[in-house]
Amino acid sequence: MPNTIYVLQDRCTGCSSCARVCPVPCIDMVPRPAEDKAKGVKWPKLAVIDVDKCIFCGACVEACDNLFEKTKGKNPDIFHAIVMEKEQVISTTAVDTALYHGVWCYAEQRHGKLMPTIYELLNIGRKLSGDLNEELAAVLIGHQVEGFSQDLIEHGADKVYVFDHPIFEQFLDEVYTQAMVDLIKQEKPNKLLMSASTLGRSFASRVAVTAHTGITADATELAIDPKTGMLHATRPSFGGNLMATILCEKHRPEMVTVRPMAFPRAERQPGRQGKILTVKADPSQWKVRAKFAQFIPEQSEIQDISQAEIIVSGGRGLGKPEGFRLIEEFAKTLSAAVGASRAVVDAGWIPYRHQVGLTGRTVRPKLYIACGISGQIQHLAGMSSSDVIVAMNTDPEAPMMKLANFAVEGDLYELIPAVIKELKHLKGEN
Repeated sequence: MPNTIYVLQDRCTGCSSCARVCPVPCIDMVPRPAEDKAKGVKWPKLAVIDVDKCIFCGACVEACDNLFEKTKGKNPDIFHAIVMEKEQVISTTAVDTALYHGVWCYAEQRHGKLMPTIYELLNIGRKLSGDLNEELAAVLIGHQVEGFSQDLIEHGADKVYVFDHPIFEQFLDEVYTQAMVDLIKQEKPNKLLMSASTLGRSFASRVAVTAHTGITADATELAIDPKTGMLHATRPSFGGNLMATILCEKHRPEMVTVRPMAFPRAERQPGRQGKILTVKADPSQWKVRAKFAQFIPEQSEIQDISQAEIIVSGGRGLGKPEGFRLIEEFAKTLSAAVGASRAVVDAGWIPYRHQVGLTGRTVRPKLYIACGISGQIQHLAGMSSSDVIVAMNTDPEAPMMKLANFAVEGDLYELIPAVIKELKHLKGEN
């Protein structure tokens, strides 16, 4: 039976408590039909649930039931008005979790270059493996990439599994997935961490499905339950309004993609020793339907905020979309990337790729300059790890102004041109 949810009309008072707690939202309060009025129902409105939008979280049921408990004894015929029936899924593929050991980190490489996200994974992976008292391993897939192995060991890996074959020269989901899943079946890792990069998200989800396990996407916090040894992966949900902690109880490996910049990079320990294990690949045994055609690099002068050391961000305090011309000039003067708050991205003032925050990019620059950004919790969570934060705002009580290392109160259209002028003077520019 599929999931279903409905409202008992004779018990609903139209109080709208259910609609207020719905995170989607999918509940509307509508006038009662004429037949209800004919029956003498005094409540003017009725809750109606759009089942197609409902995510079956149960928040509305709990809210309505709580009201019933508060009024129990006074009027037992109202509230308890929402019934939710969820499909019971009985898993037949649960594994013996005791057979799985070790924490793995996937070392993503693109076009022969190791992506720095692996150092972030090795940092948090070292903590998780320490809590479990298990080995930390890196998995490296590519062509002529074995030279990266010692670097991975010096950044914390106890051993490195290396697939080095011409078929892996360019990334193909199918090929890389076959290699990773074959290795998972052979070695049985306990946890598998991958970067929530553009390639990582696609690759990780395919690995999880093929390996018959679960995955938590875009996690920002990871921890080991000391009693069960299970991975608690926390990620933003419902547009960053809630933080959800997700478990994978019956399947292994427990997989997670980690948001880039969510954790600091592991420090290098020169001379650190570990094992390098070469894994042979036999592509003739794989069914590969895709073919790599061509790689065309993006031609753009815009800096990627996720890798930038200096970011100048604009918010609703700019007052108008044209304000980003000033932000762009400021950023150009500092050789910085341009960031933005969610409000101005939603308003269409600047493309989504500039958005900083839980629903955008997590950044960790050396210098973050927030211009006209009040500092909602979702935005702060995406940039609070910056080394130095400078805030410019007319409101001295704004959360961003309190978080900042340096807070400047004043009109942005006076402050920023003055700063640009001074920077150009220091550079010897006119």
